[in-house]
Amino acid sequence: DQNALLILDQQMRDATGALDKAKKALAIAIAQEGQEAQRLDATRARIEDLETRAVAALEAGRDDLATEAAEAIATLEAERDASATARALFAAEIAKLKRHVLQHQMRFSQLERGRRIARAAEAVRIARRGRVEAAPIFEGTLAEAEATLSRLRERQLEADAAEAAFEALDAATGPIAVAEKLSAEGFGPRLKPNAADVLARLRQRAAGAEPTSGA
Repeated sequence: DQNALLILDQQMRDATGALDKAKKALAIAIAQEGQEAQRLDATRARIEDLETRAVAALEAGRDDLATEAAEAIATLEAERDASATARALFAAEIAKLKRHVLQHQMRFSQLERGRRIARAAEAVRIARRGRVEAAPIFEGTLAEAEATLSRLRERQLEADAAEAAFEALDAATGPIAVAEKLSAEGFGPRLKPNAADVLARLRQRAAGAEPTSGA
């Protein structure tokens, strides 16, 4: 009946708003991924520049400056690794959002076609009979569709909450977290760069370059 069509129209407007929000979230994620890529490139360039300068300082006997540079490089390398991880997370989120938007666009198109058919059928019925009648088939179909959409939204919310909880738990208790904790206590090789490691690497690089500079 006409009331059911009005309800369907409102639901379609709500669905349009939800789809627009999903598209905006996707656009934001893509923009953030781009910013993270620029940040990563800039960090890598700074590391390369500092390493070149530190090697030159070692060759000139300025260990104090080389040590200071090594500390800065270690910090930048940690930032580089964090930025690379962030880019990977953004890429995964973007892929998920793209699938989400595409699926909802397809479902919305199907609903829009169904709505047009329902309106056309209602117009034909009114034209034939000259009055508005109850249409149980529409009422039953819409009620089932509303119930299905409600269950779907609940499952999506539960799945998102479970996924977030799992990721948080995995980050805190997973093998990587345990390995980092053991490394911090001095058990096994270091997992993250520090100034001492960088300085040792730069000394080796400087030592390898000495014969060339002497010649």
